[in-house]
Amino acid sequence: MSSTYPLGPHVATAGRNSATRSKRVLVAGFGVTGQALSKVMVEERADVTAAYDRSSRGDGLPAARLSAIAMGLGVELVEIQDPKAWAELAAGMDEIVVSPGIPAGHPVLSLRGVVSEVEWAARRARVPLVAITGTSGKTTVTTLVTRMLNASGLRALACGNIGLPLAEAVTKDADVLVVEVSSFQLALTESFHPAVAAWLNFAPNHQDWHRSLEEYAQAKARIWANLSYGDNAVINVDDEVVVAKAQGLKCEVISFGLHSGDWHMSGSELLDPSGTVLASLSDLVRHARHDIYNALAASACACAVGAQLEKCREVLSDFDGLPHRQQQVDEVAGVFYVDDSKATTPQAALAACQAFESVVLIAGGRSKGISLRPLGLAAASLRAVVAIGEAAVEIEEVFRGSCTVEVARSMQDAVELATRLARKGDTVLLSPGCASFDWYGSYIERGEDFERCVQEIARRAHQSILDEVFPSAEGL
Repeated sequence: MSSTYPLGPHVATAGRNSATRSKRVLVAGFGVTGQALSKVMVEERADVTAAYDRSSRGDGLPAARLSAIAMGLGVELVEIQDPKAWAELAAGMDEIVVSPGIPAGHPVLSLRGVVSEVEWAARRARVPLVAITGTSGKTTVTTLVTRMLNASGLRALACGNIGLPLAEAVTKDADVLVVEVSSFQLALTESFHPAVAAWLNFAPNHQDWHRSLEEYAQAKARIWANLSYGDNAVINVDDEVVVAKAQGLKCEVISFGLHSGDWHMSGSELLDPSGTVLASLSDLVRHARHDIYNALAASACACAVGAQLEKCREVLSDFDGLPHRQQQVDEVAGVFYVDDSKATTPQAALAACQAFESVVLIAGGRSKGISLRPLGLAAASLRAVVAIGEAAVEIEEVFRGSCTVEVARSMQDAVELATRLARKGDTVLLSPGCASFDWYGSYIERGEDFERCVQEIARRAHQSILDEVFPSAEGL
């Protein structure tokens, strides 16, 4: 079921030339989402060709393993070696659907009629969609909304960028699908129509994918493109870009903000549109500025589709965050180690720094074409900075003259340097402000490596204490 296709005629699979041929679909990318797409399409009796190249290989699996997966799904799998071959392969297709992992500038994106997996799958949804986008906070809000709905007795599934592909989610039994959507996915939508659509915030990001900040903002705004009477747009009134793009919407607009909006904070209490208390800050496990925004946005979305306010309160009171998002890994000799690997923008890293009093920051990676200058605003919270990855030189420039900066050549080196620079009461914070793809395959791998290095520091510290208390026989 697998073949290599450098450039030239593709060998058709059986049945493609019959008088009653099935719809022919090209799936670009063969990772988790591409495989889920292919499976659903085959079940719909489509004639599926899945294709990948070096940049869209599919979770790093070897070609033999990908071939076996394709064989099991019953799809033709093509390995592209010449970029020009994408257009030739796509020429006879009725649909071209791209996985979210297709990188910027990929040749398949220039073809006519290309849609994202989210667009293709949403057309098949049988239940309301709650869609959530934003530069930061998407995964947390998606998780909170799902938990609030489930606690309220609704069968809700979190899907999209959060892990479960929407193409797979639409085949499952659920009352609501809560979809995390990225700007890449939204840019390639035409009829995407959620019942509730939230845009959490906007900050420079993904300039390696979008040609300008305005194009990036327009892609985000497509989450509202097809909303009409009876639908709900959830907007952050404290974000000027979000508010500007919300002008002229022909649907119900639900706003949230720190001190204004339908859902807002008054004193130490979070309130719903009627003034009823959603929660007090003392009820929340996490109550930094961004945690409050996330709580308000999630509650607004969940209640718009049927959640009960008291159940939202219960979920917020139990929620202590997600892995790799300001997650405390350990405390060693009075120094706290926090994994915030998910912070892949300067704004996210800045928010993390401002949540702690004294920080040794580990930052850097692949900058995605955006300026890291906003990170400089964190200097007041920093004791020192350890710069890592491709952006290490830029990180040095951002903090030159404002605090000590060291450059590390590996995560192990970074954690060792940060430990030496830290003082009792400090937080060693991995909050890179950059993507992970220079050193790692994902922010998860980066966070796990940080945790491994911290555990080694903790092990050595523990052993040192044992050696002090129980000296070896030779020393007695």
